Amino acid sequence: MTSWLRLLGTGLAATLAFAAAPALAESYPAKPIRLIVPFPASGATDLLARAIAQKVGANLGQQVVVDNRPGAGGAIGSDMAAKAPADGYTLLMATSSTHSIGPHIHPRLPYNVQTDFTPIGQVASATNLLVVTNHLQVNSVKDLIAYAKAHPGELNYASSGNGTVVHLMAEAFSAQAGVQLTHIPYKGTALSIADLISGKVHILFDSIVTALPHVRDGKLKALAVTSAKRSSLVPDVPTVGESGLPGFVSETWFGIYGPKNLPADLVTRLNAEFNKAIQAPEVKERLAKLGAEPVGGTPAQFAAIVGKESARWGKLIKDRNITAE
Repeated sequence: MTSWLRLLGTGLAATLAFAAAPALAESYPAKPIRLIVPFPASGATDLLARAIAQKVGANLGQQVVVDNRPGAGGAIGSDMAAKAPADGYTLLMATSSTHSIGPHIHPRLPYNVQTDFTPIGQVASATNLLVVTNHLQVNSVKDLIAYAKAHPGELNYASSGNGTVVHLMAEAFSAQAGVQLTHIPYKGTALSIADLISGKVHILFDSIVTALPHVRDGKLKALAVTSAKRSSLVPDVPTVGESGLPGFVSETWFGIYGPKNLPADLVTRLNAEFNKAIQAPEVKERLAKLGAEPVGGTPAQFAAIVGKESARWGKLIKDRNITAE
């Protein structure tokens, strides 16, 4: 009798657990969601994350809290997200730097970007601005390439550090154009822009948000945007392809990940919510001011883009012998 009752109790518990699963999924989210941004506050990734998180939270009826966890090129925050419970309450705002570039620059990361995360969806893509010092007498990408070829080894470019997206963009440009440029890494963007204005360095690939004010003040020259089409923020500035280097396109992706083993129903729900949020007029307007455009799509499409970009940057890093040091 005791064994029979124990068996009945076990079966009843399993039945109740099975029945509760859909109810739990339907009640999600029952508390605020944490969106980890693995970069400092007020940066482009942070501002983009906040614009989207606010709308997602409003649609879900629960706050989506942006949690800045900077350090180690995004590895600290990414690691926290990878090790979080797979319950949908901890998500990661990832970028090209964290998942397509980082593994090639930092081979000993404490996580595997392919197996320790669940892709939810790409939310945006951002272009960058190619700017030069006013001391350099060039007015187009074509002029810049011609000058660099006529003065091999004379020109240099600044970046916000070894292995950053802007560093790799400049290396990709140099390789495709067939010119020799010297890399001058800085600890952040502010000092590099100051030296660009003074003429100590000649070239910089940077976010539109950071570089544009100096262009509008006449302190720097904007030669091109790195996207496939012109930016609404600077419609008069051509693409790199238009201005002298056909086929050159380099954009930064932004996307949402959860920890590995995130339940499929939560992935579907979150993907739909983020896709919906980025199409809201007010969100699209805020993204545009950051030089970004909404993307959306399925988790599989997002994973494919990340993989394609990883292969591209990995090859460049290997071919150009780029390291984080």
